[in-house]
Amino acid sequence: MSWEVLWRYAPSLVGGFGVTVLCWSAGGALGLVLGFVVALLNRLPFAPLRWFLRAFVEVFRGTPFLVQLFLIYAGGPYVGLKLSATAAGILGLGLYSSAYFAEIFRGGFAAVPLGQIEAAMSVGMSPRDTLMRVTLPGALIAAVPPIVNMLIVLSKETVVLSIITVPELMYQMQTMAAETFTAFDAIFAMAVFYWLLVEATSRLGRRVESRVTAFMAQEASPA
Repeated sequence: MSWEVLWRYAPSLVGGFGVTVLCWSAGGALGLVLGFVVALLNRLPFAPLRWFLRAFVEVFRGTPFLVQLFLIYAGGPYVGLKLSATAAGILGLGLYSSAYFAEIFRGGFAAVPLGQIEAAMSVGMSPRDTLMRVTLPGALIAAVPPIVNMLIVLSKETVVLSIITVPELMYQMQTMAAETFTAFDAIFAMAVFYWLLVEATSRLGRRVESRVTAFMAQEASPA
């Protein structure tokens, strides 16, 4: 272990980590929004739309992320989609994760007891109010743990972005290893950075889960 080499490459490694966090957070946010929209639209009683959404989910869940990334970055210009490497990486992460988030939200909606929905409708609540005040809060409580888990998995998928020259942490690690022939030092530094990201995500997820649960318990308690 050469601390002098690590110190010399620290700025590039920190910069690469910043790009990793940017791609992961932006891609995760895009995936969450798209996944939630897909899950909501999938509840509509319109068979052709549901078939299309099911095909979307199955395609992005059933093909490797690397293949999807190459199709977006290298194949995009053939259909008029010209993106930088970083933008293609963010879009790729968003589309890839949206299929998983859609299934997570679908499971969350399915976890809401049917009796609660029927009770809301029996007291005259509109479908919109039932969704916003009964179905959605219950679904979010059930969905938070798997969402956090998926975000952790997605953070480690960012290493693939180096293939299309996104200057993230893996790319900087490969550069460091090639220039100094100290592969162990570079891999050790990358492992530490990813461990910090995963640990921070896990802790934040537990806090969000406890806050959401406490909020819903307060809302459900009698006045």
